[in-house]
Amino acid sequence: MDLLGSIFYVVILIMSVVIHEVAHGFAALKYGDETALRMGRLTLNPIKHIDIMGSIVIPLALILSGTGIVFGWAKPVPYNPNNLTNRRKGTLAVASAGIFVNVCVAVFFGLILRFLPDGMAGTSAILQAVVFINLVLAIFNLVPIPPLDGSKILFSILPPRFAYYEQVIEQYSIAFLLIFIFFIWRYVAPLIQILYTLIVGN
Repeated sequence: MDLLGSIFYVVILIMSVVIHEVAHGFAALKYGDETALRMGRLTLNPIKHIDIMGSIVIPLALILSGTGIVFGWAKPVPYNPNNLTNRRKGTLAVASAGIFVNVCVAVFFGLILRFLPDGMAGTSAILQAVVFINLVLAIFNLVPIPPLDGSKILFSILPPRFAYYEQVIEQYSIAFLLIFIFFIWRYVAPLIQILYTLIVGN
């Protein structure tokens, strides 16, 4: 992929992670926590959310290196779990919201792509990137390793006695993430292609 194409991908990635984070904030607000609202983070303005390393440098480096791994992150939307009206359900809702929105975005633009008339190669390329990147974000964030959403989803479902194991995993989360990215992700990635085909149709 050339530099222009890489920048194009990073822009889509930034907007996708912004939507992901804003969804977390609105879910928290629904369950009574106004932290993100008070801090001005319930906005799609990317400037409010961009993390230079996670949103630009690392994704661009991964794309240009041809590793086949494309991921990134924005500044996490802050929320205070102590403010949630129902901490257990609220935590589950907040953790699930970003993934749910990424899936919805992928399905919405994938269906447009499915019925897009022939001869619109430029538009098709944009839609393909949107679908693919949002599926990557959704699947990657489902991984139950802190600080990814999957870990919060898992431990909000499990009985409280498992909270100790969450704390233990958090201590070694970076190591677990690196192991997953470099040794396990290759076995998960085909799922993205399967979902992509189901949505887009080819």
